[in-house]
Amino acid sequence: MPDLRWGLTLPFAGVSLADHAELFRRAEAAGYDDLWTGETTGADGFTPLALAAAHTERVRLGTGIVNPFTRGPAVLAQHAAALADASGGRFVLGIGSSSGVIVERWNGVPFERPLGHVREAVERLRPVLAGERGLGGFKLESPPAHPIPIVVAALRGRMLALAAEIGDGAFTNFLPLSGAARVVKAFGAPEKELVCRFFCIPQPRDEGMATAKFLFAAYGTVPVYADFFRWLGWGERIDPMVDAWQEGDRARALELVPEDLVEEIFVFGAPEEQRERLARFAREGITTFVLTPICGPDDLPALIDGLAPPARA
Repeated sequence: MPDLRWGLTLPFAGVSLADHAELFRRAEAAGYDDLWTGETTGADGFTPLALAAAHTERVRLGTGIVNPFTRGPAVLAQHAAALADASGGRFVLGIGSSSGVIVERWNGVPFERPLGHVREAVERLRPVLAGERGLGGFKLESPPAHPIPIVVAALRGRMLALAAEIGDGAFTNFLPLSGAARVVKAFGAPEKELVCRFFCIPQPRDEGMATAKFLFAAYGTVPVYADFFRWLGWGERIDPMVDAWQEGDRARALELVPEDLVEEIFVFGAPEEQRERLARFAREGITTFVLTPICGPDDLPALIDGLAPPARA
């Protein structure tokens, strides 16, 4: 099994990208191994990593994730090669199908054949990132000096199996502790990296539950995530929430969020409590933590320090 890695999600909420430099340096000094971006309604998946590359020397930088629907393989290869160059070979390309909301509703690109589309994208990217010619004769002006790992975002069985087959690892999200064993088994590649994003709320469960329920409702009602929770056996518990959300009754949907499922996904409490919780996921087979601090900008430095990985021998 790969060594356990500790990472953070970029960008940090509520902080201008122009003000991230000190936080990048703080995270690296605290011992974090990775910085991974998201890409929804905030910054794109690449720009924060370009900034991080300029202000760090050691940490790995990964997209978590970008999709091959809204960017073609040539553009993705250019992004990846540029970041690998800027970081001295510290870049990992996290790629996944995203969702119909982001791909089709927001960008007007048909969300079709997600499994096949991801497979084709990775197969087209591999030769180009190795300096060969790809689709339509495209070839990078300068091939990357270092190999660029590709981690495939995956929630359910077929995509997890694809990640094991063609990727250097898998990236999952919103994982309930009770579902970790099934995800690990479906991935079936203990020699490869299994990345998971965690939402860390530095409050006791009862105080942080309202925030967690809102975040869960926003994600859990997206079809790909609703299907993920059904696959893990939570269908009867989430379907009323999903129905209410789709009918436009957001208040009712929030009332119907299953709190026991939320408690399995979110990481609550003081840093030492959160570490204990994360350790349980590590024992189930998660190899890389990507922590998303849910707090205001003024509390970020202390939380970054508090959640930092334990000192290594």
